[in-house]
Amino acid sequence: MSERQKAVFSVQLDNDRTIVRQWIFAPGSETGWHCHKNDFIVVPQTEGTLLLQTKVGESTKMLIPCSSYFKNAGIKHNAINAGDDEIVLLEIELKP
Repeated sequence: MSERQKAVFSVQLDNDRTIVRQWIFAPGSETGWHCHKNDFIVVPQTEGTLLLQTKVGESTKMLIPCSSYFKNAGIKHNAINAGDDEIVLLEIELKP
């Protein structure tokens, strides 16, 4: 079990096609290990460095505001704010 603070999220929209969550990561906070059932799009609202952990390794994602990226469903992962500033992003999950 991790000792890191948990990032917090709020659901902004949930309908039959999408779920939109706003995530706020304090410096050093994490989502915790999880797996998305659906494909999703991440839309950073702030700059920052996100450390993405998966079972096969780690990678660093440099976030640029409004520079979206796509992720496939089914990959177990943990996202950690690896920087010194708060990170805010939107996560748009696409329902089947």
